Order: sequence, then C-alpha cells, then structure tokens
Amino acid sequence: MPRDPQRGAGLRRDFALLEALASPEAAAEGGLGVLRLAELTGREKSQVSRAMRALAEEGVVERHPGTLRYQLGWRLFALVSRAAQTRLERQAEPVMHRLAAEVEETTHLCVLRENGVLTVFSVSPGHSFRLAGSEGHSTHSACTSVGRVLLTELSPDELHIRFGTDEPLCAEHPIRPHSIAELWVELNRVREQGYAVVDEEYEPGLVGVSAPIRDFRGRAVAALNIAAPKSRLGDRLHDAGRRTRRAAGEISLLLGHRPQR
Repeated sequence: MPRDPQRGAGLRRDFALLEALASPEAAAEGGLGVLRLAELTGREKSQVSRAMRALAEEGVVERHPGTLRYQLGWRLFALVSRAAQTRLERQAEPVMHRLAAEVEETTHLCVLRENGVLTVFSVSPGHSFRLAGSEGHSTHSACTSVGRVLLTELSPDELHIRFGTDEPLCAEHPIRPHSIAELWVELNRVREQGYAVVDEEYEPGLVGVSAPIRDFRGRAVAALNIAAPKSRLGDRLHDAGRRTRRAAGEISLLLGHRPQR
C-alpha cells in the first residue's frame, strides 16, 4: 500500500502534542491549554483546538473542566500499561525458567493491585505443586513476600493511607505483622537484604521468597516469587532468596534498570 504523506504528517503533529503533554511543564502545571500547546508545537491555535477535541473524543487526552487544560488521557495510559505488562512477561519468562530449574520450584511473576498481590504468570519446573488458583488470584500484600517487596518504596504515612489503622493487618493470618509499625520493621529488613522471606505467615506449611523487578526509572514494577511447602523449601529459604534476587536483577536489566554503583 502506498504511503500517505498527509496522514503521516498529521500523526507526527499529534505526537508532538502528546509529547508536549508529557513534558515536565505539563506535569507541573496540571496540563496545558490550547494556546500554550500551539506555542510549543508551532501550530495555529485553531488547528490545535480541533486536534485536541478529536484526541479527547478517543480518550487519548482529557480536558479539565475547571482549568480547561489538557492532560494525557485514560486510554493512552491503558495502552501503555498493557504493552508494558506484555514486555515484562516476555522478558521475564526465560529467566523464570532458569530459576525454576535451579531451585526446582514453581516461580511466579506478581504485581501489586490496590491492597492485594496479583499473580500474572507462572513457570513450573515440572513437579505438581502450584499455589491453588494462583494466576489471577489476589492476596493481601502485607502477608506475602511479594507484597512486602513491592511495599518497600512506601513511607509509614503511605502505608497508613493504604491499609488504614482501624483493623489489624492480616487478621486472618495471625503470625505477623499485626500493625503498620511491625510491617515497617519488616520492610526495612527487606530493603537491606534485597529480598523478602515469609515462613508460614501467609498459610500454615507454606514458605516463600520474593525479589523486586525494577524498570528504567528504578521503580519496583513487579516481583519474582517462589512459594513452596516448608517441608521442601524451608531449609534453603535464604539460598532461594539470593537466587531470586539475582534473577529479578537480570529481568530488571532487560527492562532498562541500571543499578547505582
């Protein structure tokens, strides 16, 4: 099919508008108005106005009803999120296969969703054990090694906002932690060693380890997890934790993360 130069030019102009809305100025100002977008892109105000209305109709941008400034929209973020998760799974799978073979246990790729942990992908070394219904299943983040890894970037105030203070944490899992203060102590331990360990804290007879997967910004976007019966993994938990930390670091490098020296 022959290339349509007019359509290509229109796409480039629309991308220029989206790049302007992704700029530090737009973030600081809570969006940009049509006049400022026209100045930044060198286009006529009427052209920018028409383009932004069309993008808003598709959910690619949103216009604040009070300030009339435009921001990047929900549909764009949804597309980026889906693409990022697909890339994460693609990069993680071969590393997860190697880790599963090394430890001889099922490995899980997990993310944080509100107050819960969601398993999105699993790789088994071949034996029969798996967390029952693990993929697509959400569990309380404070009670799991995955959750603790992904909560390490939060401050005590942010933990209080996320979990509240009225009810004990993990009420259905009585071992620990019972409070935000106890969770904070545990999170500091996780930060120091680079992986988290749970020993029958989520479920009797079950142990697990997790390590963070970081993106190019250094943010923990997912966690690599191993969970197994204590009778099989209990005496080598920290060895499994170190191996999981190393594997998670490999995936992080593939996502563009560069650790500070």
